[in-house]
Amino acid sequence: VVQLVESGGGSVQAGGSLRLSCEVSGSSLNSYCMGWFRMPPQQDREGVAIIYPRGTIYYFDSVRGRFTLSQDNANSTLALEMNSLKPEDTAIYYCAAGTPYSGGNCPHVWFEYGNWGQGTQVTVSS
Repeated sequence: VVQLVESGGGSVQAGGSLRLSCEVSGSSLNSYCMGWFRMPPQQDREGVAIIYPRGTIYYFDSVRGRFTLSQDNANSTLALEMNSLKPEDTAIYYCAAGTPYSGGNCPHVWFEYGNWGQGTQVTVSS
């Protein structure tokens, strides 16, 4: 069973930057579709970025050009570099892993991912 632990959240002013990290254990990073999702206050969970086992990355429109997802296989870590943060980026951020990858497209909806970290809070003030 893959286990995920996020870290790096915090509070920052608009225009600032934060780096989130997701430590993965129990399985290889390259075995799953993985991604970052977030849940803004009083809203449903939404996608941030998805990474395929072969390295392709998909960014959702709300963060494209500002956020960068990277993978460190040596340390089994998935990182999310967040720049030019906006108040609407305020949310609990989650790292997630899907079912073992067998080809095709990685899902873009959160409910297709069955393994989740505990989440880390990101607050952006104006």
